[in-house]
Amino acid sequence: MIIEHKVVIADVKLVADFPRYILYWRKRFSEQPVTDFCSVIRINSTAPPEEQDHYFLLCDVLPEDRVLREELQRRKLTAILEQQQREREDTSFRGACMFCNEEFSGNRSVLLNHMSREHAFNIGLPDNIVNCREFLRTLQRKLDNLQCLYCEKTFRDKNTLRDHMRKKQHRRINPRNREYDQFYVINYLELGKSWEEVQLEDDRELLDHQEEDWSGWEELPVSTVCLFCDTRAEAIEKLCAHMEEAHEFDLPKIKSELGLNFYQQVKLVNFIRRQVHQSRCYGCRAKFASRAALRAHLEDAGHASLLPAMDAWDQPQL
Repeated sequence: MIIEHKVVIADVKLVADFPRYILYWRKRFSEQPVTDFCSVIRINSTAPPEEQDHYFLLCDVLPEDRVLREELQRRKLTAILEQQQREREDTSFRGACMFCNEEFSGNRSVLLNHMSREHAFNIGLPDNIVNCREFLRTLQRKLDNLQCLYCEKTFRDKNTLRDHMRKKQHRRINPRNREYDQFYVINYLELGKSWEEVQLEDDRELLDHQEEDWSGWEELPVSTVCLFCDTRAEAIEKLCAHMEEAHEFDLPKIKSELGLNFYQQVKLVNFIRRQVHQSRCYGCRAKFASRAALRAHLEDAGHASLLPAMDAWDQPQL
């Protein structure tokens, strides 16, 4: 388009659905002149007229372009959230561990939690991941090509690669590899930003931005599960009230006392979910035979509100 038609599209990587974007403007350009929509950029302006050239810039300064981009992003995010919910509820998943080849079936969380627990390979909580099957295939392909997932160096054989990842503690993915952004829901909330970049922002600014962009949206009927039992609620306020009453865990109070920003709250919740899933008390580190036994311990010992030091859970991978 640049070479043949001298049309420059600004911030192409931020267009959520580029084929639909192109089809839309193809139709509009057939209806009206390109100059009705694009800014004209003249190059070689000091040269003789025959050597000057003009390019046409299409960007979201044009209200019509901005509305189109926002609508495409809205559709993309809705589709991603629906896919995420389907994967949360799916019980037909089948897959093998990338490190010991043990087979797993049921929900994807069984395999992901196994790799985290048994092999110290943590790619985040299952609920934060979308298109999990494709994600696992991508990781397996890299390992089959004898490539370290973290430093991305290639090795001569599987044993050398395995020893390298174990000794160097490289059993994790490279957070700077943008190929992985597509598999984390957070990257669909703000275009052009990785989870690392979003994490650095003040939560008030982020929440203000969300209020602006999400106003008028039709919310999906997605319920949230209690950190300690199977109780569900569609409103986070109701769930917080339940956890305070049933489990003596007051999240709003903890947030206030520790001064947690938005993403620190997310990481704390993720940390607690993982510990509870493993039937481990996050307060005293005691391991139990079942989640029921852990809940009894938390209630009897009052450890639901006993949090470890922040450096135990305030980590990027959580």
